[in-house]
Amino acid sequence: MKRILVLLVVLFSIGFSKDLIELGKEAYDKGDYQKAAQLFQKACDSGETLGCSILGILYKDGQGVKQDYQKAAQLYQKVCDSGEAFGCSSLGFLYQNGLGVKQDYQKAAQLYQKVCDSGEAFGCFSLGVLYQNGLGVKQNFSTAKQYYGKVCDLGDQLGCDNYRKLNEKGY
Repeated sequence: MKRILVLLVVLFSIGFSKDLIELGKEAYDKGDYQKAAQLFQKACDSGETLGCSILGILYKDGQGVKQDYQKAAQLYQKVCDSGEAFGCSSLGFLYQNGLGVKQDYQKAAQLYQKVCDSGEAFGCFSLGVLYQNGLGVKQNFSTAKQYYGKVCDLGDQLGCDNYRKLNEKGY
C-alpha cells in the first residue's frame, strides 16, 4: 500500500510539473511574462529542468522578471548539472561573454565541449569560433575547421561555410 501511495505521489508531481510548463507556455504566448515566470519557477522548484531552462531565458532577457544574468547562470548551471545540453551551452555563452559570471573563455570551452560531445551543433560551432580566435584555447585553425566540419555534418550551413573558408586558406 505504501508503494502505491509513493508511486501516486511521484506520478502526480510529474504530471503537475508538466502542467506548469504548459500553463507557463500559454502565459508566455499571451505576453503575460510575469505569470509565465512564476509558473516556470514552480516547475523548476519541482525538479523540472525544462522549467529551469525557460526561467533562465526569462532572467537573461528580463521578461517577467528583472534582468539578472547571475540568476540565469545559476539556473543554467542547475540544468547543465542534470545533463541537459541546453543548460551547458547557455552557461557557456554567459562565460564567453562575461554575463553574470566572470568572463572565462576556458570555462566556456569546457562547457561547449560537453555540448558538442552530446551531438549539438551549437557547442561544436562555438568551439570552432574559440579555436579560430584563440579564446580560452590555443589558436588552431585546423582544430577549428574540424569542429566546423562536425557542425556541417550535423546539417548547419554556417558550419559548412566556415569549414570551406578555412579549407580555402589551406587549413
